[in-house]
Amino acid sequence: MTWFNKQSRLVQILLLLIPVVNWITEIVVRWSTLFKKFSLVRLLICIIVTFGGLFVGWIDLIWVLLFKKLCLQ
Repeated sequence: MTWFNKQSRLVQILLLLIPVVNWITEIVVRWSTLFKKFSLVRLLICIIVTFGGLFVGWIDLIWVLLFKKLCLQ
């Protein structure tokens, strides 16, 4: 998660804009966050991202544009 947040906003947007790359980025960021700070909500989000990541990636793209962080971070 910290790696993603340290990137410039342009890089964050590009990572979330490309369909397959956003899914992989979501999986890596969400699961690494879960391993650092475990909670049931994060586990549920990780499962949702793993199986429906392309849709969640587009939501996160809009969220990064508006709030400069991932949704439910």
